[in-house]
Amino acid sequence: MKRREFVSLAAASAAFSSAAGRAESMEWMRKAKFGLFMHYGVYSLLARGEWVMLNEAIPVAEYSRLKERFTAEKFDADRICELAQAAGMKYVNMTARHHDSFCLFKTAQTDFSSVAAPAKRDLIGELTSAARKRGMGIFYYYSYALDWRHPYFFTRAAGMESKNAPWDRARPDYAAAEPSYRYRQAGDFRKYIDFAHAQLRELLTQYGPVNGIWLDPIMGYYARPDLFPIEETYALIRKLQPGCLICFKQGANGDEDFVAPERTLAAHSRGGELAKKVWEKNKNKLPEICDTLQERVWGYQARDDRKHRDADWVLKALEYCRGIQGNLLLNTGPLPDGSIHAGDTATLREVGRRRKV
Repeated sequence: MKRREFVSLAAASAAFSSAAGRAESMEWMRKAKFGLFMHYGVYSLLARGEWVMLNEAIPVAEYSRLKERFTAEKFDADRICELAQAAGMKYVNMTARHHDSFCLFKTAQTDFSSVAAPAKRDLIGELTSAARKRGMGIFYYYSYALDWRHPYFFTRAAGMESKNAPWDRARPDYAAAEPSYRYRQAGDFRKYIDFAHAQLRELLTQYGPVNGIWLDPIMGYYARPDLFPIEETYALIRKLQPGCLICFKQGANGDEDFVAPERTLAAHSRGGELAKKVWEKNKNKLPEICDTLQERVWGYQARDDRKHRDADWVLKALEYCRGIQGNLLLNTGPLPDGSIHAGDTATLREVGRRRKV
């Protein structure tokens, strides 16, 4: 990076850190261009992708036992940030909590976390500190609209189908009723929302200034928009950190700061009229295209070991994002021990080398 560009980015980052507003944060985001995404959790231990609990209908009690094997012994936040910077990336974003509800941060809301696992580590805290040391931005991915573990998230039996979003993957397709699920009626869902809000409060008060909260997956919201208090959730985030940007994929109500479609710039294909309406409000906002170095999945999948994307592919993806005046958020799925896949490491270093040339 040229010295002038470095100084400009450092100044923007410093401005953000001193409680900047949304406009200043967006100015920083537009200059950042390239970020590292990471999907890591107990699903990584099974090496069959981040949707393994749902795809294989693993019962909650059985899946919960994975926590006892989660050590993350080779998760090295400083090395990860160094690798990201070597590739020319300006920010990092990791799954603070994915759809299986396992948390990589210190939380009082559940013991299903890396802190309560044998790892005994707050990986989000470590990554935040490492990113700040290097002058990088930090975002937190949070699965707001899907949870396969929480007792009071909605289920298929409770009206999953709707005219706007016929999407039926809220819970695993168990042969028998899952005994831990207690959702019976719409009013029960508030218990889940209170849980999610408490965790967002923790993420926004434990680690200092955060560049953004990245919510997922939009399909769960499109399936039951009646259950999610989007305005209340966004108001909570902005009250706690006025400069914290909000992304919810292609958008839930149009009040998002930027959009993050998967792979190409397009409205979500499953949201019906609601998706089209929100996309009309959001389509001129900064696009951040998210894509992954594996062929399809985001969490580590062993059968893809020889199919990871190379530097040529990444440079083409960056070129596409430049063409739409957007950012690229490029994902790697850390291995079960928390280290970065050797192929992805080589690819990112090669991308950085070629970009410098």
